[in-house]
Amino acid sequence: MAQIVTRVDDDLAEAVDELVQASIVESRSDAVRIGLQRLVDEHRRAAVGRSIVAAYEKEPQTQTELAGIERATREMIAEEPW
Repeated sequence: MAQIVTRVDDDLAEAVDELVQASIVESRSDAVRIGLQRLVDEHRRAAVGRSIVAAYEKEPQTQTELAGIERATREMIAEEPW
């Protein structure tokens, strides 16, 4: 496992320590790992979203496809027991 050393301002360190004391995270390191994982995940998801948008811009859905989606949606809603 790689080690990353960083500095944070005192207010942020105090806030992280409060998370540790409240048992929200196990340690400062755990808090940093969670934060970095979420940041990386957010950027990966955004990249996937941009790829999907680019694909639809390159080849938009046809009216036939859109009509099929609308029909299927109406059928699913009609099946709901409300």
